[in-house]
Amino acid sequence: MKVLVTGASGQLGRDVVLLLEKKGHFVLACSRDQMDITDELKVNEVIASFGPELVIHCAAYTAVDAAETDTDGAYKVNAMGTRNVAVASEKAGAKLIYISTDYVFDGTSVTPYQEYDNTNPQSVYGKSKRAGELLVQTLSSRWFIVRTSWVYGHYGNNFVKTMLKLGQEKPKLQVVHDQKGSPTYTVDLVEFLIELMATEKYGIYHASNSGSCTWYEFTQTIFNEARVIAGLPIKAELEPCTTEQFPRPAPRPRNSVMDHLAIRTNGFSDLCSWHEGLKNFLREMSN
Repeated sequence: MKVLVTGASGQLGRDVVLLLEKKGHFVLACSRDQMDITDELKVNEVIASFGPELVIHCAAYTAVDAAETDTDGAYKVNAMGTRNVAVASEKAGAKLIYISTDYVFDGTSVTPYQEYDNTNPQSVYGKSKRAGELLVQTLSSRWFIVRTSWVYGHYGNNFVKTMLKLGQEKPKLQVVHDQKGSPTYTVDLVEFLIELMATEKYGIYHASNSGSCTWYEFTQTIFNEARVIAGLPIKAELEPCTTEQFPRPAPRPRNSVMDHLAIRTNGFSDLCSWHEGLKNFLREMSN
C-alpha cells in the first residue's frame, strides 16, 4: 500500500515508517521539514503529488504543559493542521488514521473509558486533540481515530527512558501513585495500525497495551525488569506520592484506562499486556 506518514521523525512516527517499510509498503515519511502540516498549500501539494492510499497522521503538538500558555500554538497544529491533512487526504481519495489521546477524557470515571463515552478534556492539549478528532469526523469519509495512552518507544524522550536514567543516578525517587493508565509500546501500537489499515472497519478505536497501573507501579516494574533483562544498576529507592505533591500546569486524568470495545467487536487482535510490552522494549533496547 502507498502510505504517507506525518510526524515521521517523532517517537511513534519513526516506528510507523520502519515497520511499514519492513512489511513491504511504499512509504513517504514526512517530518515538519518535508511537510509543515500548518501550511495548507504545502500539505495539499505534497499529498496530491504522492497520491497515497492511506495517510497516518502522527504529527501533533504534544507539549502538554506548554500548551496551557500556548493555546494558539496547540490548536494551530492539532486542529488546523489536522484539518489541512484531512482535506488533502479526502481530495486524494485516501483513508486517514488520526492518532489521538486519552486526554480527551476528564479522568473522573471509575471504569475504563469506551470509544463512544462522552469526552470532556480538561487541558488545552486534550481540547485541541479533541478538536482534531471532530475535524477528521467532519471532513473525511474514510477515517479511523485511534486513541492511545502513555506511549514510549526507542526514539525520542519518554517516561521509561527518563526513569531508567534517574534510577541509575538518584538515591531516591518520588513517583505519582494516584494516576492510573495503560503504558503503550510504540511497536505494539503500530502492529495494530497495520492490521487496522487493511480494512474498511472505520470508526474510533482505543488502542493501548492491555491492563493498567499507576505511574508508581509502572516505575517499579521498569526498575525490576531493567535489572533482570538489561542488567542495569538501578539504585534509586522508590517512594509513592500524590498528584498534589507534584503540581503541573496542565491537569492530568486520574483515570485514563481505556476499554478496547471496538477492537473486540471488530474482531481485531488485542494488544499484549503493558508488562509484556515493557519486557519486549527492554529486550530490544539491551540488544
